[in-house]
Parts: sequence; structure tokens; C-alpha cells
Amino acid sequence: MHKILWKTGAFLLFFVLLTGCGSGENQETAPNANSDQTESSQSSEQSEDTVRITLTKDQGEEYIHEKEIPVEEGDLLLDVLEENFYVETDDTGKFITSIERVSSDDDEERAWIYTVNGESPNVGAAEYELQAGDEIIFDFQKWK
Repeated sequence: MHKILWKTGAFLLFFVLLTGCGSGENQETAPNANSDQTESSQSSEQSEDTVRITLTKDQGEEYIHEKEIPVEEGDLLLDVLEENFYVETDDTGKFITSIERVSSDDDEERAWIYTVNGESPNVGAAEYELQAGDEIIFDFQKWK
């Protein structure tokens, strides 16, 4: 009986020492791995900022679509919109006539109106330069 207890104790001691040694190695490498991950995630956050574009109808009464989109410095709203949604413009290429196939009939007085961070910009979407964190809402509504 005494031999069985001694062998069991020795086995447990061996197991604890083996586990303890394994944990020490992981602890030494973990900070380096974490710092590498932190540095790479910080650099990706810095190089890939996003904006949120929401599409609605009738002053937000009907939801159409929403996307969070990565942007870079100097990106223009209309360009980003065209890259991420189905967009049609007039002959000048500056006035949006349809987004996601939502457009007005000839006799309707409706248009796509947009706001950025709750305010109406003084320029069209073709000229608006996006900033990281912008919240853009395109609403298809009556303009009169």
C-alpha cells in the first residue's frame, strides 16, 4: 500500500513539474506574441478607417441597406458609394438618380438627399471628402 501511495505521489509531482515548466514557456512567449498582435491590429486600424452608409426612404421610415466601409484619406463619397452599392447618375456623373435600383418616376418630385453626421453638406456627393467615422445617410424623399 505504501509503495502505491509513493508511486502515485511521484507521478503527481512529475505531472505538476511538467505542467509548470510548460506554463513558464508559454508565459515567456505570450507577451511577445500579444505585442506583435497588438502592433499589427493597431497598424491595420490606423490604415483602414471606416464610414457607415445607411440607405433609407421617406425620412427614415423605410430601411433599405447599411454598410460599414473602409476608407482612406482623400476618398470621395460618390466614388465610395459607387464601389459598394448599385448607383446610377445623370449624364454629368454628379447627380445621383438611383441607388440600389430605387429611383423616382418622371412625374415624381423625389430625390436622394444625404446627410453626414446629421448635417447637410454644402457640396454634392461627388465633391464630399470622407473622414473616418462619418455617418452618412442617403434618404430617398420628396424634395418639395
